[in-house]
Amino acid sequence: MRWALVKVCLAVTAMVVVAFAVPLGLVVREMARDRAFSNAEREAAVLVPALSITTDREELERVLASAGAGDGLAVHLPAGDGRTAVDLGRRRAAEEDVAAVRRLGRASTAEVPGGSALLQPVALGSGTVVIEVFVPEAEVTNGVGTAWAVLAAVGAALVVGSVAVADRLGVRMVQPAQRLAEGAHELGEGQLGVRVPEEGPTELRRAAVAFNSMADQVVQLLANERELAADLSHRLRTPLTVLRLNAASLGDTPAAEQTRAAVAQLEREVDTIIRTAREAKPQTAAAGPGAGCDAAEVVRERMAFWSALAEDEDRKVRVAGVERPVRIPVARADLAAALDALLGNVFRHTPEGTAFAVDVHNGDDAVIVLVSDAGPGIADPESAMARGRGSGSDGSTGLGLDIVRRLAESTGGDVRIGSSVLGGTEVRLWIQLDGRESGPSRRGHRGSVRRRRTRRSASPFNRSRSHP
Repeated sequence: MRWALVKVCLAVTAMVVVAFAVPLGLVVREMARDRAFSNAEREAAVLVPALSITTDREELERVLASAGAGDGLAVHLPAGDGRTAVDLGRRRAAEEDVAAVRRLGRASTAEVPGGSALLQPVALGSGTVVIEVFVPEAEVTNGVGTAWAVLAAVGAALVVGSVAVADRLGVRMVQPAQRLAEGAHELGEGQLGVRVPEEGPTELRRAAVAFNSMADQVVQLLANERELAADLSHRLRTPLTVLRLNAASLGDTPAAEQTRAAVAQLEREVDTIIRTAREAKPQTAAAGPGAGCDAAEVVRERMAFWSALAEDEDRKVRVAGVERPVRIPVARADLAAALDALLGNVFRHTPEGTAFAVDVHNGDDAVIVLVSDAGPGIADPESAMARGRGSGSDGSTGLGLDIVRRLAESTGGDVRIGSSVLGGTEVRLWIQLDGRESGPSRRGHRGSVRRRRTRRSASPFNRSRSHP
């Protein structure tokens, strides 16, 4: 916008300067010409009194000498036979021009080598005398060049001055807009303390006031949300205490140990939620080079936990791709929560005895975690991905897949739902390793990963079946 204002002001000022400077330059040239011929008329008027008294050659020569005209003045006296004779001075005008002036009886100018000649007729008793005054070209254009240079300098100064003023005005308008845009960008990145100075034009001041008010409301809303999450999590402590006491009385059976481990883990998760919710600032920075976890280790750990329940429900379980470490830029707790959400969906929404599998594919720039089952599947994947919608059954909140989606998108990846080779639903968790956004290059890489899987599956994403 700043340069647009400068360009507009430059164009307008240039048009104004041209509109005024060109006519003024022409007027200056005409004024210089009129001045030169006015001087020539005055020189011619010096001889008129002498010619009215006498036409004697010697007398007229003395008059010319006293006037100091030099060879720029000539007098044409009529001859007795009607021919034009040059009695005094140097004649420059053509004979026909002199004869025309004598015949018409009015002054005229004629172009001659080196300038112009003013022909002034004087009527006497013996005939008409023509006085010729030579006007050099340098005298006609005297001062014109200087005047034009001054006009050009004034025009250039006006253009430069207008551009400078427009630039200052543009800065005054653009800087508040830039600060407002930067503030919005920083607020979007999670810097909740950013505020915009309320200065500049009236409209931008109002926008800055509205932005600061919005930022204050965002901070207040987030604070309220954190407190609400902390309060709700704190309410879980009482039933957790009861569960822990009941689990302690179950004895030393494997099921009792698993129950106690689950209760302990649940208490840790609640404590983590309370601490995170009550932090003064939300975590918005990207994970550093050393952050992340071993996806293979997390998968093995969570599958060991869910395998006991799978064994009780007579489910066949298969795990692949976890033999070697697979580093991903995701916190261990976040990946574990995502896996628990996916595996919990399998146990919650498929009949007992339904087989399921977890596969980990480690690519050059991405890691894919596939959770598939042999259940009936769901025909509407979009509804399954919608946050908070759920499947309508008891215990379904619709937040499980949203947790998985947000974890994938935090790395630049995504989540896809399709049909598995087992006949049920397959959820593909795509975790980007370099943090790039989705684009054509990533889609090409996905194609290569899929081709590696076609040896054991027949396009599992061609049919629209999803996990709840």
